[in-house]
Amino acid sequence: QVQLVESGGGLVQPGRSLRLSCAASGSVFSIGAMGWYRQAPGKQRELVATISSVGSTNYADSLKGRFTISRDNAKNTVYLQMNSLKPEDTAVYYCNADRVRLHWTDRGSLYWGQGTQVTVSS
Repeated sequence: QVQLVESGGGLVQPGRSLRLSCAASGSVFSIGAMGWYRQAPGKQRELVATISSVGSTNYADSLKGRFTISRDNAKNTVYLQMNSLKPEDTAVYYCNADRVRLHWTDRGSLYWGQGTQVTVSS
């Protein structure tokens, strides 16, 4: 089985930075795109950023320039660097990994992490 384990969340003051990590544990053959999403209280889950297996990135328009997604394929890990944080960035942040294959014959499955809380407040 595969688990996505997120870390790096917490309480931070406005204007500061945080770096989230999400590592896929288990015997993984390959992973397709990986991404970050967030869900604020009372709101729907929304896209933050995605990154393909070869490093192509996609961001929510409102977050371009402040957030940076990256990945380390050797570690099956995706990162989210968040700069100049604002109170409206407060949310539970979830990572996902698409087309996760445990064997080369697998079709691949989508996995989600359990979420990590990010609170931006003075």
